[in-house]
Amino acid sequence: MNPLPLFLIIVTLPLLLGGCGEKPVAETKPVEEKVLEVKEEVKSEGSVTETKPVEAVYASPNLKYEIKDDEVTITGCDKKASGELTIPATIEGNPVTSIGRYAFKYCTSLTSITIPDSVTSIGGSAFRDCSSLMSITIGDSVTSIGDGAFGGCRSLTSITIPDGVTSIGGSAFYNCASLTSITIPDGVTSIGGSAFYNCASLTSITIPDSVTSIEQGAFSGCKGLTTIEVGAGNVNFTDVNGVLFNKQKTVLYVYPASKTGANYTIPEGVTSIGKEAFNNCSSLTSITIPDGVTSIVSFAFGQCTSLTSITIPDGVTSIEQGAFAYCSRLTSITIPDGVTSIGYGAFRSCGLSSITIGNSVTSIGKLAFWSCSSLTNITIPDSVTSIGEDAFYECTNLTAVTFLGDAPRVLGSTFKAFKDSVPTIYRKPEAKGWGDTFGGRPVKLISEKP
Repeated sequence: MNPLPLFLIIVTLPLLLGGCGEKPVAETKPVEEKVLEVKEEVKSEGSVTETKPVEAVYASPNLKYEIKDDEVTITGCDKKASGELTIPATIEGNPVTSIGRYAFKYCTSLTSITIPDSVTSIGGSAFRDCSSLMSITIGDSVTSIGDGAFGGCRSLTSITIPDGVTSIGGSAFYNCASLTSITIPDGVTSIGGSAFYNCASLTSITIPDSVTSIEQGAFSGCKGLTTIEVGAGNVNFTDVNGVLFNKQKTVLYVYPASKTGANYTIPEGVTSIGKEAFNNCSSLTSITIPDGVTSIVSFAFGQCTSLTSITIPDGVTSIEQGAFAYCSRLTSITIPDGVTSIGYGAFRSCGLSSITIGNSVTSIGKLAFWSCSSLTNITIPDSVTSIGEDAFYECTNLTAVTFLGDAPRVLGSTFKAFKDSVPTIYRKPEAKGWGDTFGGRPVKLISEKP
């Protein structure tokens, strides 16, 4: 027997919805027509048995949802919806248990949302870029907040996370620039990477005893953050004068961007500095790094715009991507002999007029010294075998680059190594691989330097 054809049924839906529907009448209210697609499947040996499908429904112009296993997931909302919105606890007698991924993305006119107690999960980017959203009430049954769930809700000023939540996803509140306070409940065990990225109005945060994992960059860009407190019973993290460390105090995770004081000495015993740990610390003028640190990780000191003095210890072997990017007042730095690589954009837009590169560096990354407009000359040791594309891009005052070894390989376009820079290249007479030009710039012997 052939399968039965698909057919359409026009039905009506009682839906409790504030701001996106009609006023309630006798606890329910009509909404506009919905289209329900009913699917049937064929059983073996020609028998046809009707099964309960996943119901993909659109209640125009309000909520889009689907029903599976007698549970409702909200999957979308009319982008023209405005004002206050209350998500119903039940639809067609079935509980609303989840807010799907991207469900309210770009609903830019919504100002308030109430999520019922029946909901247990909020999907990734569920309320992303709801730019007018000022208030949200999350039901007590929610246990997880997905990646980017409230990202870009720039009008949101405060939020209470229910006690049942155990995880806050990566970028969950990124760019919530008006968020001034948030309470993390005791049940939360993990805070995702960039969870509170660029929450510029957030001034303090308390990490409860239950948290076992904080991913990198969780508080990056929190320019107003003055202190971080950790529950006394937390076995994984601790704070020292408002600075976040692991319990053993060997890893410094976050230095609050608006913490008072111009100078900071990282305690002895610290061997690792977290990604973006000092990012946007615009008040710091001097930082002392202990000898035990072996790597300057990505954006560790990025945008420390007042930083004038920092010493990289001899034990450091790598300077990663953007480590000192946009340190516009950093005029001089010495890269120790132990360092083998200078990462992508490591000193991008720095105020460097003097830099000494150690004898163990083998690679200089792409855009490593991009727009270091105060740099007039630099010496590249003979250990360097590769230079990234645009490594000296827009070093507009760079007049001389001295190479002490053979011509290095340029990753990408050789002619872009010194793009918008006009230095003369100087080399040793015995060095190999050199021609009359390098990277589009003239090559001369060191003896010809003025």
